[in-house]
Amino acid sequence: MNKESIYGLTLEQLVTWLAEHGHKKSRASQVWDYLYRKRVVDFAQMVDVNADCIAVLSEHFVIETLTEHIKQQSADGTVKFLFKLSDGNLIETVLMRQKYGLSVCVTTQVGCNIGCSFCASGLLKKSRDLSSGEIVEQLMKVQLHLDAAKENERVTHVVVMGIGEPFDNFTNMANFLRIIKDHKGLAIGPRSITVSTSGIPDKMIEFADSDLQVNLALSLHAPNNELRTQIMKINRAYPIEKLMQAVDYYITTTNRRITISYILLKDVNDKREHAAELAELLQERKQLVNVNLIPYNPVDELDQYQRSDHETVRAFYDVLKKQGISVSVRLEHGTDIDAACGQLRSKQIKEG
Repeated sequence: MNKESIYGLTLEQLVTWLAEHGHKKSRASQVWDYLYRKRVVDFAQMVDVNADCIAVLSEHFVIETLTEHIKQQSADGTVKFLFKLSDGNLIETVLMRQKYGLSVCVTTQVGCNIGCSFCASGLLKKSRDLSSGEIVEQLMKVQLHLDAAKENERVTHVVVMGIGEPFDNFTNMANFLRIIKDHKGLAIGPRSITVSTSGIPDKMIEFADSDLQVNLALSLHAPNNELRTQIMKINRAYPIEKLMQAVDYYITTTNRRITISYILLKDVNDKREHAAELAELLQERKQLVNVNLIPYNPVDELDQYQRSDHETVRAFYDVLKKQGISVSVRLEHGTDIDAACGQLRSKQIKEG
């Protein structure tokens, strides 16, 4: 029997499962506390839990399904983990030290089918979705890494923008969010969580209608359909007009700000006229939109793309700012290691 990861259950699901197997509700709370507060990795370490309960949990579930394959640490404190799944597949997770806390970027799929021409994640096509338990365990592995350092540090922020398209694995991604937000467990606040999508309008609408209440970032990367289709093939199915309709629905429904992510590619999408066109696109909804300009991390296999220089980034920023668009430039992390998303995984698979 293939055992499931117990990290894939919300507290309510754990209560229901144990009740169906003859155990009272309080057992679920005990187990949950051991998993997320005491952070044990063996059912046998749950010494206060009834032995029969431990036996039935051990029969059906496992705690650890990921093993650390490679760990790279940057001079700026960024740590990139390459984890091996139980089926041998490799995924990436990144810990970043921010001024506001410790942020972890998690992966939702093995590979990616979105087809962004500048992205290392798409070098290896999607083979499967991750389970919610596998996504949660990435966070737990990073927290255990922090615990081992005995600095009393905890993960405070989460970004769902690693390998894969989160909205293409919507159910497992949403379950992951409910688990990590639970105030009896990791208790990561919804305003400290951001989900990034390349743009699937119906899922953006479903996300707006959900009770998740976490932040949303849309990877736009171009101000018009012709250019966006050149660099992001998903735009053929979901052109900018449909995306903006979904953005408007999200803003109206949630009254929450949405982030527009924009990677600057030298001589591709970084000209002043691109900035002006982007400002015009966002003008009517600028009160609840923030543009996040992202310096490009070059990828060896994608040498047609280069990083925009500082002056170009500044000029792009200034055009948006003068048009009243809220804009920021993302602080870079891990530039001295395999920084681009998917790059470490791709390298290891090719070398292996």
